[in-house]
Amino acid sequence: MSDAALRRLRQLDDVKVGQLRHVGEKRTAALGTIGIESVFDLLTVYPRRYIDRTKRVDLSDLSIGEEAAVFGEVRKISSRRTKQGKVMVEATVSDDGESLKVVFFNQAWREKQMPPGVQALFFGKVTDYKGQRQMTNPVVDVIVGASGIERDASRVGRVVPIYPSSGKAGLTSWEIGGFIEESLRRAGPLLDPVPSAALAQFSLIDRTASLWGIHLPQELSDVAPARRRLAFDELLRLQLLLALRRRKLEMTAAGISHPIGEHDLDVAPGALRDPESSLVRQFLGGHRFALTQAQRRVLHEIANDMSSALPMHRLLQGDVGSGKTVVALTSLLAAIDGGRQGALMAPTEVLAEQHVASIRRDLEGLTKKDEAVLGGVRPLSIQLLSGKLRVKERQFIIDGLLDGSIDLVIGTHALLTYDVRFKALGAVVIDEQHRFGVEQRATLRDKGRERSLEQADPDLLVMTATPIPRTAAMVLFGDLDRSVLDEMPGGRLPIKTQWANTELDVAGCWQHVREEVAAGRRAYVICPLVEGSEKIEATSAVEERNRLALEELRGLSVGLLHGQMKSQEKEQIMHEFRTGEIQVLVATVVIEVGVDVPEASVIVIEDAWRFGLAQLHQLRGRVGRSGDQSYCYLLGEPSTEDGLKRIEALVNSNDGFALAEIDLDIRGEGTILGSRQRGRSDLQLASLKNDEDLLLAAQEVAKLMVSANGLDGEPEMVDELRLFVEPEEADFLFKS
Repeated sequence: MSDAALRRLRQLDDVKVGQLRHVGEKRTAALGTIGIESVFDLLTVYPRRYIDRTKRVDLSDLSIGEEAAVFGEVRKISSRRTKQGKVMVEATVSDDGESLKVVFFNQAWREKQMPPGVQALFFGKVTDYKGQRQMTNPVVDVIVGASGIERDASRVGRVVPIYPSSGKAGLTSWEIGGFIEESLRRAGPLLDPVPSAALAQFSLIDRTASLWGIHLPQELSDVAPARRRLAFDELLRLQLLLALRRRKLEMTAAGISHPIGEHDLDVAPGALRDPESSLVRQFLGGHRFALTQAQRRVLHEIANDMSSALPMHRLLQGDVGSGKTVVALTSLLAAIDGGRQGALMAPTEVLAEQHVASIRRDLEGLTKKDEAVLGGVRPLSIQLLSGKLRVKERQFIIDGLLDGSIDLVIGTHALLTYDVRFKALGAVVIDEQHRFGVEQRATLRDKGRERSLEQADPDLLVMTATPIPRTAAMVLFGDLDRSVLDEMPGGRLPIKTQWANTELDVAGCWQHVREEVAAGRRAYVICPLVEGSEKIEATSAVEERNRLALEELRGLSVGLLHGQMKSQEKEQIMHEFRTGEIQVLVATVVIEVGVDVPEASVIVIEDAWRFGLAQLHQLRGRVGRSGDQSYCYLLGEPSTEDGLKRIEALVNSNDGFALAEIDLDIRGEGTILGSRQRGRSDLQLASLKNDEDLLLAAQEVAKLMVSANGLDGEPEMVDELRLFVEPEEADFLFKS
């Protein structure tokens, strides 16, 4: 059969569900409520699990206390009210002469859902009630409805797929399965856009076989290869989009080649330097700490990028305290060495203000040649651009960026939203990338050409202190090269973390805070809320600050910091905490990233189980930033199993990358991928945890398919990608 005779996925999307034989107006409307409008939508609704009815399980095999899935037919069903006024529905389910009692509380609609004759799968725990086996409030999947029309004898004695049914829409798993079976039979053979050589190399079955295997398996063993192929397709589409975006950027790039002396990157503190030396050499030679091997390796990777005519697009991952800022500063100085400007974007004003203060301190004494000033030399100009600036201050910075008298600007979203124009923007660093969306990252990068008189693309360095599992990074940041700082500076002691889960532990925690403060150090206390809430029983920062100041920490200077304060208030509070006027700072997660007070040696996190694992690790990283031993106390009794897992993980490990893998296990990739997944490009079958081999295979195939001429010779794949992405992204990627 020729490729022209094979159906594409787009053709399936053009066939609306109303064109199927047993889908009338009512069913069309019901399917529409759960997002199914076309045959394509139907075929990409995958089974949640399967019942192997070729191997029947006798009800007599069920044991008390066992959690099991039972298939049976409803023999009788009734409802009544209990003495407490609750509606109780009782059903008797039988299979091959054996019976089981099934009880539902406060689910009166079950009586209509399961009249006698309905065949269903009941999943729950088997208990004993007055000597009879019983399930209470089990999960129910109706397989065969009461109507004779819905019965299909050919589907009863085989492997049955269970689909996500919708009680609200009035659709059963059995009905959805019937619609899908009709769709597959009428669709016929499907076109496969993946090169046959790639299928053979990675032992993948063809597309038609994969859809039949996932929806209508003859045996359970058919499911695994089908899922593997469809998961590969999901990952391949993502990798193709990333490869195309990267190629498009490279094709349209107007990059800058920065002159970087590799020997300048290898200097040690105290190395010979003079005013004629590069800013990079002066900075590293005057730095108070020697670079780690990881920092040197990453700097050479960055130098290689920056000396190229193509713009750098690099992700810098490093655990809390691994020295990312030194690497970022060196990169920005390399751009300034070349006569251009640098920009650093931070997610919060607190962090932006701190960056300005610490960078000015780190770069103090560095000068650059400037013929526009008397003597021809001036100090480096480092300025803050934020939303709180007065009109006159803002205009000063706008003018300085345009005439080149400002070398480095640090800001928040103001760098994106204000009418900022540079004379020659050479490098952009985005701090804490996980706080920004892909669009914001692209907007700031595009400013280099659109808002720079030089009209060139700046080098882009994206930083995150939130370790991301390698597989997630390949999907989230596949258009970026990746560098990892996997080594901590010498002299740093691991933070001692303890879960204070008894009254004695909590008392010991507050006593330790007093001892640390008495030794001249500082402490953080983190609360999940700003003010009390009746809906959520979590410690409020405002109330906790007042309570601690009067009780456990009475006599100490206890301050308060949260995101609802005005910028000037926050700045003043942080200043007082750094100088020691405030000894204990009660705060919300506004201090989660970047806040650097070396004197802080202890952090207490209230209701710790409410925070995400990555967030807990970030918060813990606010201490341990000096040579002193630091401590982290986790308070609160978890009310969920996941909350307990997060606390145990944090107690057992200081390794952010190891915690990131645990986080992936707990949360699942959907939450971690966040905004990168949208619409039809979601991962439904692929798992970043379990399918790393498929992801690597997809990346390899995508590179081969895109390498020479984009996808010019692959019209079928282009057509398919257009089906899965937003129109705006498709126009960008496939515009000739």
